[in-house]
Amino acid sequence: MTTVESSAPSGRTPPPVRDWPAHDLDGTDFDPVLADLMREGPLTRIRLPHGEGWAWLATRYEDVRLITGDPRFSRAEVTRGQVTRLAPDFAPRPGSLAWADQPEHNRLRRPVAGAFTVSAMKRLRPRAQAVLDELVDGVVRDGPPADLIERVLEPFPVTVVSELMGVPAADRPQVHAWTRQIISTSGGAEAAARAKTGLYGWIRSIVRAGAHSAGEDVYALLGRAVSRGDIGEEEAVGLAGPLQIGGEAVTHNCGQMLFLLLTRPELMERARARPEARGRLLDELLRYVPHRSTVGLARIALEDVEVAGRLIAAGEAVHVSYLAANRDPDVFPVPDRVDPDRDPNPHLAFGNGPHFCTGAVLARLLTGLLVDTLLDRLPGMRLAVPPEQVLWRRRTMIRGPRTLPVTW
Repeated sequence: MTTVESSAPSGRTPPPVRDWPAHDLDGTDFDPVLADLMREGPLTRIRLPHGEGWAWLATRYEDVRLITGDPRFSRAEVTRGQVTRLAPDFAPRPGSLAWADQPEHNRLRRPVAGAFTVSAMKRLRPRAQAVLDELVDGVVRDGPPADLIERVLEPFPVTVVSELMGVPAADRPQVHAWTRQIISTSGGAEAAARAKTGLYGWIRSIVRAGAHSAGEDVYALLGRAVSRGDIGEEEAVGLAGPLQIGGEAVTHNCGQMLFLLLTRPELMERARARPEARGRLLDELLRYVPHRSTVGLARIALEDVEVAGRLIAAGEAVHVSYLAANRDPDVFPVPDRVDPDRDPNPHLAFGNGPHFCTGAVLARLLTGLLVDTLLDRLPGMRLAVPPEQVLWRRRTMIRGPRTLPVTW
């Protein structure tokens, strides 16, 4: 980790700026750079591989909750400059919930909120289970070994999300290729920009078609919202893109969870012996798994704000680390241990505040179905290779195994 000295405004001495490269990490290892930053203090300064300048980084649980819930820190302001970031491409779109502040955030979220409620997920559950059963039937029929990523963990969330969104079956391979490229850092800004152009152009056409649809899929809801004048077409396109990409996160988060179960016999034994307690175990795995590389989207301070004894000046950028907050020992005793009985477990795996993940209930549903079905249908499931031979994703914003070969 490179240290860069920086000049400071009169009257305060800020910490040095630390370069934070996006290391390719195997397994569920915690990022050593983030661990160092946590030790240096609750508020440090970082520079990521792309963008410009530096940003504050908050790692303590209470500070992360403060920043993500305080309207004095703006996402919309980030779109006006080149804040230091991990993503090679930076092209915020109108309508994207990620860049909206209140009250705009609620206005944009309203047209699709009904598709992601608890009651909507209860209605979706039988269809999602049927999709999953068909995939696992194929695995059982073909016999071991099988790559769970290829056979189940990739096609299942992509299929369910595509059906929920309203993606025609013929378009799903191309849509999946675009979303996979968008979350990758390989290929650089040009490849990411091409994928976004392709995906968002396709979304625009299907939103237009949805204006006359009576369906309840997300694209139909957006199409009718545009025709009513509730949101603009460009806003609908910007709103839909991140929702479409959401299935990728389920694939890779669940891949990490299953890797932990397959490499820690005590956790697997616990999950098999106490199926009624799997929900609590999955919450603990959500807290524990390092689901992303470095950090996500920044915020800009709209006025001077004191955080953790330091002044964040108006106009300065701030990143938060949910991964670090989930390892705060003041909130999670012995945070580096997977504790299936951890209670309470107020983890921030789905974020906090207005930008709490829109698809959190869907992600919980899909993850629970995956773990339950695989453990119940493949009772002897174990890794087919030594753990060190499992291949992991490289140059990506969302971490996870690239392969997960199992036998039974």
